[in-house]
Amino acid sequence: MSPAPGLLDAPDKARKALSYSSDDIKRMLPHRWPMLMIDRAYDVVPGVSGRGVKSVSVNEPFFAGHYPDHSIMPGVLIVEAMAQLVAVVYVAEILENTADTGSTAGTGERDASRSVGYLGSISNMKFSRLVVPGDQLTLDAKLGQRLGGLRQVKVRASVGSELAAAGTLVVTTGRKG
Repeated sequence: MSPAPGLLDAPDKARKALSYSSDDIKRMLPHRWPMLMIDRAYDVVPGVSGRGVKSVSVNEPFFAGHYPDHSIMPGVLIVEAMAQLVAVVYVAEILENTADTGSTAGTGERDASRSVGYLGSISNMKFSRLVVPGDQLTLDAKLGQRLGGLRQVKVRASVGSELAAAGTLVVTTGRKG
């Protein structure tokens, strides 16, 4: 099955696209259940772009209280899933740079997860489709320009060929504390 068309139709050919399983993602990100929102990442060009998948299950804890008679995934969690994909793209770049330099001191995946920054702002986010149990949310992220310690990122989420959400995030490029 080929990925749905989106932001990443022309990936950077100079860099190899990578894939990450849910176990890889758990090593790359500091997030844990129930806040780990992505199941798989693919077509990841470290530091540039990536795609990911969130399989939406009726067993998700938020469905118990978010419209119990009409289960829908909260928009804020769709945004969180997109932001986590961005973090995978960042950590992939850190891991790639570590591999390129041959450095091994304190630079494993567990340490790289400490570099995951924070969500700084959400701009022009539009939600155009409800996400419900049984849906598979396909996520796209394309990193834009750096603004000091911030980075602008274009993101989108879709179910099949239907756009569910799209907008721009600004993320910090590091974490303090």
